[in-house]
Amino acid sequence: MDTLEDTFRSLSIARRLQPSEAMYILDLSIASCASGVSDVLAVCCSNHSVHLHSRETLRLVGELQGHTAPVCGVLFSHLSPHLLFTGSADGTMRCWDIRRPGSDASQVFRSDSTHSYCSFDVSCSDRVLCAGTEQVEEDSFLVFWDARMLQDRGETGSEMGRLLGVYSESHSDDITTVKFHPRQADRLASGATDGLVNVFDLSLGGEDDALVTTCNCNSSASSLCWTGKDLDQLLCLTHDEGLNLWDVARPDSDDTLTLLSSADAQPLVQLPNGASLEYFVGGTWLSDEERILLVGGSNHGELHLLDCSGCGLRFIKSLKGGHSATVRCFQWDAIGRSLLTGGEDGQLLQWKAGAEEISVGKKDSLKSISSTQLKTKAHRKQATQKGRSKLT
Repeated sequence: MDTLEDTFRSLSIARRLQPSEAMYILDLSIASCASGVSDVLAVCCSNHSVHLHSRETLRLVGELQGHTAPVCGVLFSHLSPHLLFTGSADGTMRCWDIRRPGSDASQVFRSDSTHSYCSFDVSCSDRVLCAGTEQVEEDSFLVFWDARMLQDRGETGSEMGRLLGVYSESHSDDITTVKFHPRQADRLASGATDGLVNVFDLSLGGEDDALVTTCNCNSSASSLCWTGKDLDQLLCLTHDEGLNLWDVARPDSDDTLTLLSSADAQPLVQLPNGASLEYFVGGTWLSDEERILLVGGSNHGELHLLDCSGCGLRFIKSLKGGHSATVRCFQWDAIGRSLLTGGEDGQLLQWKAGAEEISVGKKDSLKSISSTQLKTKAHRKQATQKGRSKLT
């Protein structure tokens, strides 16, 4: 049987879905849980909508509308293949039943009216939903809801999620990424543009007691991923292409947490034929092979697959002829053995080993300009230092 790396090395475009309107694809999610696997792929678009596609053919099968500002992400429930969570800068988190495309969200989650969400995640038990806010005056907040306990219905008739509480002292700028542990429902990591990455044990009580580790990535954190054989390592990528890999299994140990650290990880790998690694799309832990897959790219759409370990980065494969602009998101579909990618050209691509391309949508110019002015914020390279000791 071919190894996963053999599969990566033989990836080519299987299907290409062209945009029907000018927009960016910002995030995507596929469902995979113990209770079943959905044949639906959810895509977050820059026009504030969420598109539902066939996981195999990429054809559009539905659309979810309700958010009134940029959507910061989409995520399927861990326990039900039919439930999809979304978060938005409009100050709402929503849960949708994808069996009813076109209907309103089944649940809506809100906190303070000044909160604008820019990241979120759901615990592996599906019980706790956490969102990170943009900075509000001098503070930024981690907001928690119990996704299973409901309050009164809102004006739209959707059920309102029960607010559990707020953490307000751990970050001082936009909280750009939050990530629950894949197996421990009470363990949460958060990263922000203040350069701090915090690890919490929510079972310990209030914010001060729950904060068990603070690491400094010396830049603006863009994404986090739990990795390692026992999922006790934390991968952090930054907005200026820095990379950190920390061992957070024993946060109270005197040993250093840092396994790999680079303020600019681009020179860590040599790409063939003079290709350039201009940005990271993200990273994911491949549990079957116990390794980290990093996906990087160039601004004209070329993708680079990399293996990441404590020893550095290793080149696997470049994917060409697909995207024509910056790629924003990817997912490895372990069941379908395919790589799914979306980006600023509005294209949704499916890559499979040894595939021949099937065009799903219209064959217009691959280069599209978003019709929506995306909200952006310049990220500082120098992190704001907070008045607490940091473990590095």
